[in-house]
Amino acid sequence: MLSNLLEDWARGIARQVGRIVAKSHLSPNSLTVIGFLLNFPAAFILAQGQSWSWWVGGLMVLFAGAFDMLDGAVAKVTGKTSKFGAFLDSTLDRCSEVVVFLGLLMYYRSGPTTDQYHGSVLVYIAIAGSLLVSYVKARAEGLGMECKGVGLLPRPERVLMIVAGCIVNIWWDLALIVILWILAIGTNFTAIQRIWYVYSTAKAQELAAQAAKTPVVPAPQIAAVSVSPAKEIAQENGEEENLVRKGWRFRRAGNR
Repeated sequence: MLSNLLEDWARGIARQVGRIVAKSHLSPNSLTVIGFLLNFPAAFILAQGQSWSWWVGGLMVLFAGAFDMLDGAVAKVTGKTSKFGAFLDSTLDRCSEVVVFLGLLMYYRSGPTTDQYHGSVLVYIAIAGSLLVSYVKARAEGLGMECKGVGLLPRPERVLMIVAGCIVNIWWDLALIVILWILAIGTNFTAIQRIWYVYSTAKAQELAAQAAKTPVVPAPQIAAVSVSPAKEIAQENGEEENLVRKGWRFRRAGNR
């Protein structure tokens, strides 16, 4: 998947940069907060809707997304990984998306002609789908099911698509609208994909648990009746004696 290749490549660079940043003695949580705050000026610039703002704002969104990887790299280098750090990083990632979409929403609501293609509605649907994708992933992981990389549009693809749409919008003013259409449909489709994945995984786990609990019924066995040799001899002698008696009675009846 594209996101896996991009993420591996970006995290490799982040580890190299993280060793340098670690010397500044900034904590991983501080880097997480800084990366989140970088999205505010990016959103403000995007809201201007000018040629220069699409270029600068798009690059700032890309920089903020790349900067967000430094906290994890520094945490691994310094050995300061923590559960709260992972929670904070995941939560502020969602907030970063909301801030960037807010900048686009402010642009489309800024004038009477800027929203002629209903960009504000597309922004709303896209951010709702993005949050739903993240929520399904969080709930699945809370139930013990790994949902990373499942679906068409994980977060790395969404960030890159927004950046590409902003930059191409300099030359084609419908580029961002097209990207928002793709995000509005693709994010909600990704949420459905993850819901189906969780359903299939949970169903398979339930069937496996039921199969493990089902008792194995042994095949019926016919008990062998053992007869002692002495008993067999006695039975044979008894049968011979009966035959002799029957023969004697027959002869006696014939003589009469």
